[in-house]
Amino acid sequence: MSGELSTGRDGPEVIATRRGLFGASDSGDTSGYGCLVAPITVPGNTERPFGGYFDEVADALADGLAEHGLAFDDAVPKCVIYRDQMTIHVHRTHLQAVAATLRDDPALRFELCLGVSGVHYPEETGRELHAVYPLRSITHNRAVSLEVTAPDDDPHLPSLFRIYPTTDWHERETYDFFGLIFDGHPSLTRIEMPDDWDGHPQRKDYPLGGIPVEYKGATIAPPDQRRSYH
Repeated sequence: MSGELSTGRDGPEVIATRRGLFGASDSGDTSGYGCLVAPITVPGNTERPFGGYFDEVADALADGLAEHGLAFDDAVPKCVIYRDQMTIHVHRTHLQAVAATLRDDPALRFELCLGVSGVHYPEETGRELHAVYPLRSITHNRAVSLEVTAPDDDPHLPSLFRIYPTTDWHERETYDFFGLIFDGHPSLTRIEMPDDWDGHPQRKDYPLGGIPVEYKGATIAPPDQRRSYH
C-alpha cells in the first residue's frame, strides 16, 4: 500500500472552502495571500481491494454482523484507507454492534480501545461532531479506527463503556471539551473543566477570549485583555 491519498470511487470529499491566509479576512493584507482560495477536503470512500490485512478485517466484520442480522452496508457507510491506516466509518445507531463484533469475533479480536478523540467540523452540516476510537488487536497484531458522527443539534452517541471500559474517562473528556453526550455512560460528568463551566472549549465555535482564569487565588485577565498593541 502506498502512503498517498486513496481517493476511492467517490474521491476526496470537499466539506468547505478556506479563503485567505490561515482563514484571515478583513485584515488589510496587501501581500496577495488574502486572495488564496483552498478547498477543505476529507478522504472519500476507498475502493476494494484495500490491500494488506484490511480486506480480511472488512470481510470478517461483514460476516460477524451478518450473524446478528445486520448488513455491513447498513452499519458502515464507508471505509477509508489513508496513509496505511484503516478507518471504519459507522452509523451511530450501529456503533455498539460494530464495536462488539470487532472485539469478540475470533477473526478480529480487537481487544483494546485506546480512547476517544473528539473533532469538530462546523462546515459538515448534519455531522459536525466526530468521535474517533483507535482499536488494537493484540491477538492478530492489527490496528483500525472507528469513526462516528453526530449533528450539533443532536450530539448523542451510544457509550462504549460496557464494551471497552477503557473509554470511561475518555468519553468524559470528549463530553467535557466537545459536548458529545455518550448515552449509557455510568457517570458522564466533566473531568477537567469545573462542573459549572459554560461551553466546551475545544469546539471551533468556542470564543478565544473574554474568559478570566482563576489560578491559585489570583485572577488572570482573559486573553484578549492581557496585552495591547498600539
